[in-house]
Amino acid sequence: MTGTLVLAGTPIGDIADAPPRLATELESADIVAAEDTRRLRGLTRALGIHTTGRVVSYFEGNESARTPELVEALVGGARVLLVTDAGMPSVSDPGYRLVAAAVEQDIRVTAVPGPSAVLTALALSGLPVDRFCFEGFLPRKAGERLGRLREVATEKRTLVYFEAPHRLDDTLAAMAEVFGAERRAAVCRELTKTYEEVKRGPLAELAAWAAEGVRGEITVVVEGAPETGPAELDAEELVRRVRVREEAGERRKEAIAAVAAEAGLPKREVFDAVVAAKNADASGSGKGKELI
Repeated sequence: MTGTLVLAGTPIGDIADAPPRLATELESADIVAAEDTRRLRGLTRALGIHTTGRVVSYFEGNESARTPELVEALVGGARVLLVTDAGMPSVSDPGYRLVAAAVEQDIRVTAVPGPSAVLTALALSGLPVDRFCFEGFLPRKAGERLGRLREVATEKRTLVYFEAPHRLDDTLAAMAEVFGAERRAAVCRELTKTYEEVKRGPLAELAAWAAEGVRGEITVVVEGAPETGPAELDAEELVRRVRVREEAGERRKEAIAAVAAEAGLPKREVFDAVVAAKNADASGSGKGKELI
């Protein structure tokens, strides 16, 4: 008989949030694959238990190489427990490759449900939670980040992101640029920990706050696009959307076509709005020339 792969959720902050089954699985697993074996030792000490099986590391750097080894153990009948530093394996953490490989071999995969930063942040955000989508981490490069945000600019479901504290201000500023300065959001910091904080407000306001420096584990929840009809977009908003696309590297012609498609408007109408805005800018600066 083949073994079982167990994905175990671990506390995202408060150790008291550890699910009762976690201790049992840690003590009985034949192999414990941990994102960080030092963090695992700290977890077992806090729970007052000891692992009896073999402990191996399983992180981004060795995930591809170690997966076949773990699958071989599973095929041989082992019970393999996978834990990450916090939260559920596979959710922006190592695990997906192993799950996919196990499924391909018809190996049983189960889970020890545990704390989730995504669901905790959603619940605390004060934003709609009936429909949401998780976007994980945004790209580090500014142009790629803008491009990814553009893809969901008209998404009506609430959006959830993870972000590093040193990139938070740039990310919030980019969100304000693409989604609009007044789009509501919540920055959830150090969830379930001693210095837990949830900062709510418009994106532009949150970006200014984050510019002063923020520490800790960050989850950002952003309100979905408003339920407005395409014709309700005014000329200023059409021009803003074209500029966002241009700054991310699109040619003006393609940017105008894309915005027109998003808004359900003729391309000529968006083109005219851009021309009017550029002429107004030129007139105001004294250049007196058309910029289209």
